[in-house]
Amino acid sequence: MASFQQRKAQRLARADASRKGAVDEGAAAVVQLLNGRARFCTTSSCSGRLVLVQGPASDTNSCDIQKKDCRWLMVTHGTCARDSVLAALEKATGDVVLKFEPFVLHVLCQELQDAQLLHSVAINSGFRNSGITVGRGGKVMMAVRSTHCLEVPLTHKGKLMVSEEYIDFLVHIANGKIEENTKRIDRFYKGLVLALETGTSVSSSAEGREKNHSVYLHRRKRRTGQERDVHAPPEHHSQDSGAEEDTKNSLDIFAEILTQDSGAEEDTKNSLDIFAEILT
Repeated sequence: MASFQQRKAQRLARADASRKGAVDEGAAAVVQLLNGRARFCTTSSCSGRLVLVQGPASDTNSCDIQKKDCRWLMVTHGTCARDSVLAALEKATGDVVLKFEPFVLHVLCQELQDAQLLHSVAINSGFRNSGITVGRGGKVMMAVRSTHCLEVPLTHKGKLMVSEEYIDFLVHIANGKIEENTKRIDRFYKGLVLALETGTSVSSSAEGREKNHSVYLHRRKRRTGQERDVHAPPEHHSQDSGAEEDTKNSLDIFAEILTQDSGAEEDTKNSLDIFAEILT
């Protein structure tokens, strides 16, 4: 089995298979930061984009765009203008959809704890659809994703189905998502710099797991003790002075609450009898 460093060297030696043939400018800083560390290797990325994609004209009422024979009428990794969208739509001959796709990044990690560090930073940066997968041979992959998307059909069989006013509205929404996406990438980069230098995210996660484990053990012991009490003979129940004290304290508190109403003495007595029966 090839070592992680061998897999990383082979991966980085490959030609970029994207349409652009290079890493997007908006994602370049994050990619360079991770690939500069021995324990990480980026395998694919996109800084986020706004596209007009056309599928073949459909004879159905479905708004789904077929992947086969699709054509990009417009693509930008930054904000766009309404006039650019309208100009691109003039070339439409099929069903066109306006799509915003947020930042996405896939990172091969040497160990699971490395992926956990990235995952923690990604979640805190707003990429809440991020996840970790472990494949055959222990291959650990971390994916940075979010649900910060947009997908709206605009034409059918080449005919524009919405008004220019609505397109202006959509462009405003899409540009807002582009700007928010850029802010999240910036937060992710800054968070990575800090986490890679200090290992804070991994340490925090480890502390959280240890705390949760302690709570689980405490609950398990308490539950086990309760199960022993259930199956124990009656005389063993009476020997639990702590339970009796808890019952007495609970009754005292309950009585104090109920007797604040001077006209409810009889109700208090009945309630205390019921409450005592439940507790004991």
